[in-house]
Amino acid sequence: MPLSRRGTVWSYTDGRYRPPPPYVSDPEVPWQPYTLVAVELAAERMVVLGQAAPGVTVADLRVGMLVEVVPGVLGEDAETVWTTWWWRPVPHDGRGQA
Repeated sequence: MPLSRRGTVWSYTDGRYRPPPPYVSDPEVPWQPYTLVAVELAAERMVVLGQAAPGVTVADLRVGMLVEVVPGVLGEDAETVWTTWWWRPVPHDGRGQA
């Protein structure tokens, strides 16, 4: 079901541990913390949880901030590309408008 592409930050936190299986990660690659964002979709009257886009940290977020969903790639090999979606703050247009 299609959902809104924009919403407001309801809550956020950072993930600082490697999740246990069935999460797939290469134990040879050092773990990188990531930011989780709970986003309120007003039209749907629901809150969805997702990862912030790479480079977006808890320091970049505020409750009530407008964010948008963007496509991302979790990983790939010769046969498969694992895609996902991420949340990022809506860029301003230079006049303070989102």
